[in-house]
Amino acid sequence: MSRHITSAACAVSVLFAVAITADAVAQTGSAPVTAIPSATVTGPEFRDPKTGQVWTPENVGKDDKPLSPQDRAFNPSGQTVNPGQTVDELPQIRQVGTVPVTAGATVPLVTLDNVSLNVQPGGRWQAVLYLQNNSANGLSPVIGCGFTNGGNLVQNTRISLPIVAAGTRVGIVVSGPGSEVFVDSVSCNIVSP
Repeated sequence: MSRHITSAACAVSVLFAVAITADAVAQTGSAPVTAIPSATVTGPEFRDPKTGQVWTPENVGKDDKPLSPQDRAFNPSGQTVNPGQTVDELPQIRQVGTVPVTAGATVPLVTLDNVSLNVQPGGRWQAVLYLQNNSANGLSPVIGCGFTNGGNLVQNTRISLPIVAAGTRVGIVVSGPGSEVFVDSVSCNIVSP
């Protein structure tokens, strides 16, 4: 008899739980989610076939041996660069399209967009940017670009452009510091007009 009562009590408990779950779904619009703690994952392992040592992310590089310069990871925040004076550049421009002449009270004479940063292996860092002359006149804009690493200035460049025709969009490649120096961002702005 106690088995029958226990089974009935279990059935009532299950129905009660289903009713509560259905009520929760009706109130929130989604079923509650339950998570079960899983075993801690330590990450990938590698067994050295010669020594039998098992390497994991927790023990790599912690054998108290000094690292050789070849094995030492480059620390970009540890580099020391003297930005010195501003580099003046007179780059070539390439017309890539036309834009409507819309300069006025709410539209600037010239605008910059799509600035990208890349490096030429064994060469220099480069910023590629696009300038639009929104005015009805030809202009010779001056652009300032700052190549930085972790917020620290690496090189400041001043770009003086030849006359950009009215209503044109041009592409510009700006040379930065040598590729032996780490750069993580470049910021460019119109200095004049």
